[in-house]
Amino acid sequence: MTTESTAASRSSAVRANGSRPAGKRRPVSKRDRPLWMLIPGGFLLVIVIVIPLIIAIWMSLLNLSQYTIRQWLAAPFVAVENYVVAITQTGFFSSLGVSIGFSVIATICSVPFGVAAAVATHNAFRGRAVVRSLFLVPYVIPSFVVATIWRTIMQPGGVWTGLLAGFGVKSSLWLNGPNAFWTLVIVEIWASWPFIYLLTLAGLQTIESQVFEAAAIDGARWRRQMWSVVFPNIRGPLALACVVSVLNHINNFTLPFVLFGIPAPNNVQTLPFLTYIQSFTIFRFGLGAATAVLSLVLLAIPLIVYLRMVRLDVGKEG
Repeated sequence: MTTESTAASRSSAVRANGSRPAGKRRPVSKRDRPLWMLIPGGFLLVIVIVIPLIIAIWMSLLNLSQYTIRQWLAAPFVAVENYVVAITQTGFFSSLGVSIGFSVIATICSVPFGVAAAVATHNAFRGRAVVRSLFLVPYVIPSFVVATIWRTIMQPGGVWTGLLAGFGVKSSLWLNGPNAFWTLVIVEIWASWPFIYLLTLAGLQTIESQVFEAAAIDGARWRRQMWSVVFPNIRGPLALACVVSVLNHINNFTLPFVLFGIPAPNNVQTLPFLTYIQSFTIFRFGLGAATAVLSLVLLAIPLIVYLRMVRLDVGKEG
């Protein structure tokens, strides 16, 4: 038997048996993926997220208060009455406007600081590691500590009012009144801009140095390089950073709670703050659960946008 006939017989046997020669691996298909490895993570998600969500939805359908909390399973069923009250009688839309307003303003104002810091620390220089570490200090400090420090700074007659008085601005009430909203915005910007900085810096790390060298050879100056090289490459990470920042700002409860306390001015009552007041100040737990569910539904909108952006980004890489 010749070599050609032997090879032909082996290939026909492989085709007949549906197997492959040794040493060649078959690519993993969707059918062969080990999905059973997701069971531990899925179990934790059910315990931590799904079950509490179901309980919250069920609580929002009950007339649950301090008088019925001991037997909350037997509390009166009121269907969607809590949702109607939450929308019409609790200032829900006012809190929604405060949450969206301060979140968007804080995110927009954080972007220039984050991008500038990332560009400044992108290239190597002596002491770059120290500068990068200092830039991360506001982000790693707990929100409770940040709010406590800024509450002390912005007390009437404190450091903040004295600093503004040096520039001719006379205003002593920053923790109450109309300035309370801008206090929340200022503190949120100070605490969150390093997040924009981190993701922008990660995007800059993906740009090859040869690109900048080619742009410099073509005669592109610094501004032209920023506009034609840097911004197109960090557009995706920066957009994702903005969406995540908005979600984080809206969900931030610790900062306004510690910064202003209870009762807080109406212009700083965000949705998490309103939920806390309804649940643990006036003890209407069903109403607080309804407000929390409504907040979750509204937060799902930017979350869907975020997931869509991630999917598009992965698709482009593919």
